[in-house]
Amino acid sequence: MNLQQRDKRVNWHPYTQMKTAEDAVPIVKGKGVYLFDDEGKQYIDAVSSWWVTLHGHAHPYIAQKVSEQLHTLEQVIFAGFTHEPAIQLSENLLQLLPDNQEKVFYSDNGSTAVEVALKMCIQFAYNQGKEKTKILAFKDAYHGDTFGAMSVSGRSVWTKPFGEMLFDVVFIDTPTSDNLENLKSQIKDIADEIACFIYEPLVQGAAGMLMHHPEDLSELMKFCKEQNILLIQDEVFTGFGRTGKLFAADYLTEKPDIMCFSKGLTGGTMPMGITTSSSEIFNAFLSEDKYKTLFHGHSFTANPLACTAALTSMELLLSKETQEKINLIHEKHKEFSKTLQQHSRVENVRQTGTILAWDFKTEQGTSYFNTIGKFFYKEFLHRGIIMRPLGNVMYLVPPYCIASEDLDYIYDTVLQVLDMKFD
Repeated sequence: MNLQQRDKRVNWHPYTQMKTAEDAVPIVKGKGVYLFDDEGKQYIDAVSSWWVTLHGHAHPYIAQKVSEQLHTLEQVIFAGFTHEPAIQLSENLLQLLPDNQEKVFYSDNGSTAVEVALKMCIQFAYNQGKEKTKILAFKDAYHGDTFGAMSVSGRSVWTKPFGEMLFDVVFIDTPTSDNLENLKSQIKDIADEIACFIYEPLVQGAAGMLMHHPEDLSELMKFCKEQNILLIQDEVFTGFGRTGKLFAADYLTEKPDIMCFSKGLTGGTMPMGITTSSSEIFNAFLSEDKYKTLFHGHSFTANPLACTAALTSMELLLSKETQEKINLIHEKHKEFSKTLQQHSRVENVRQTGTILAWDFKTEQGTSYFNTIGKFFYKEFLHRGIIMRPLGNVMYLVPPYCIASEDLDYIYDTVLQVLDMKFD
């Protein structure tokens, strides 16, 4: 029995209709930007394995550091105990964030980082004897798949089975120069009831790589602060260089109260989530009253191995070589986007840093369930490229270690596939 057959017997894959799905591709090895299947075929991982693998697969330096840590301390309860990797990671990360971020809370993934942030904001008001329970979020948002994260994500077929179980959220359009005043008016009418505003800065990934301008977001953030609305900046996707700068925060003039991180945090090595906060948030939980404690935790909170992987990934990220690679990807994407803009089957070409996206023109319209996405996925896979179109939205989010030649091969293949005849 081969790996595909064994997998099919026992595994339930994410975002997959298991009845109609084709057998999963068995990957047996990774090296740099490449993945290899059980028959030896090589694939370029053009989506960083769901946007997490910053420095490529099986990075030897990360492997070395995690192995060293594994022989020293693999796990310890983080309630009442601490350890060097967690302290060092918090110190290093906070130095890179807006200067109002002063405390770090560890969890396991992006969804839980968001859950923690939401609980912080709701209890921030509660601990001060205030009742502010409404949440503000963008339409088409995606913040994760746990119940709180689903609640602040755009309502869709993904969330429909749980609709009555999700808490009410006020959804607004992403800001533009044309709608800002209207958004401010909407918010002002209910500002006293709003605990926080959660948003994906600059790029809404799962929504189809939708992008908005930092100037407009900064103005909206400033207005929310004036209305005493806490700001949760979800940098799970945009963090750690994806936007061309270290964080989307580096494009903004305003500072969030809370920030959420995961995905590229450990360079794709292992799961970890982080929620950072200002001292104002943290201090609202300091009390002789034990019931004002933030009652949240995970068995693997601040796992020493994950902290070590994150520290090493961050060291690589800050290196001159990686920063030059990020700039190379940005510039090559920028040049290729000019070609895409001239293509008759392409519209809405957009780019932020290492993220390049475009829509394939189709009568079905822009939709995650547009069947053309499956066709594109198979065509690219056949040509040795792993891409995961969001329906008719195609995008590239490559690891930073990708070579210029591999990018050129991807670009050439994109044009070949776009020029194919479709039934």
